[in-house]
Amino acid sequence: MTETNHTGVFRLAYVPGVTPGKWVRMWGERRPRVPLELVAATTDEAPALIRAGAVDAAVVRLPIDRTGLHVIPLYTETTVAVVPKDHVLTAAEEATVADLADEVVLQSQDDALAWPGERPGRAAAYTPATTAEAIELVAAGVGLLVVPQSLARLHHRRDLTYRPLADAPESGVGLTWPDAENSELMEEFIGIVRGRTVNSSRTPRRDGTQAPGTPAPAKKSIAPRPAARRRTRRR
Repeated sequence: MTETNHTGVFRLAYVPGVTPGKWVRMWGERRPRVPLELVAATTDEAPALIRAGAVDAAVVRLPIDRTGLHVIPLYTETTVAVVPKDHVLTAAEEATVADLADEVVLQSQDDALAWPGERPGRAAAYTPATTAEAIELVAAGVGLLVVPQSLARLHHRRDLTYRPLADAPESGVGLTWPDAENSELMEEFIGIVRGRTVNSSRTPRRDGTQAPGTPAPAKKSIAPRPAARRRTRRR
């Protein structure tokens, strides 16, 4: 593998709602001499940052344009409806898309969900630029908002709550990086997000030797053959 990062820093872009703190801590334990720099970005911005070489990898919401990129899915999130605390939807533990048929449902310009057909509810007269702005409109009684659960938690307000939508499309989160030969640092980070142990995520050095901490392969021992017995002739 070719080491392509010459800055001494591994740069990771991440989208709102994603919490990469665990991966950052594990990186610090495994690569203490290489800082991991976090770069906040939208899912639309992250692929462009990778293609421009501004970051080494990104954690994004799927789907994205995969041209020139590797992508591996990491997990999926529940989709929820954000509503005022006194809204009728709060009477149940979860709701369905049909329950939103008569509701005004806001859609922000940075909407993270991909609907296979028509969006639920009635469209709002105004399209907020960001999820944060849409949350403010929900609090003002303009309408409801359908988002991945992590975004509802990120923009939590005391006067709002949310309910899972049982039949809504889920939001996928994935790791993406350049479609090229992986650097050693990239292989290390892939191992971290996939939950590999320290030894299994280590990669061979370019000189063919193992990295420190990687157990050497066991050598096969060849047992000596037993000595042949001499045959004695009877006289």
